[in-house]
Amino acid sequence: MEKLNCWEFKKCGREPGGARIAELGVCPATTERRADGINNGMKGGRACWAISGTFCRGKMQGTYALKLLDCLQCDFYQLVSKEEMWNFKTGEEILKQIEGTT
Repeated sequence: MEKLNCWEFKKCGREPGGARIAELGVCPATTERRADGINNGMKGGRACWAISGTFCRGKMQGTYALKLLDCLQCDFYQLVSKEEMWNFKTGEEILKQIEGTT
């Protein structure tokens, strides 16, 4: 089974070429090249909880620290955690990779 990226799972339309770009803009998770491959995703598609500026329930979320509790309850976060199991990268690990501190 192919692993989905957040924009595919949530059908938000914020990916490049998506239906809701004019209204909501391009989601930073869809363009975050430094997160490419994390949790077997494309760009930040399976690391969205660690990327600032993503949307949740129709509103922009802040930094990882501010949105962590919401993300832990997210059905997509839980799916990725389950699919990746022991290889799952947490927000802290993702941030270290994105910031180049690993």
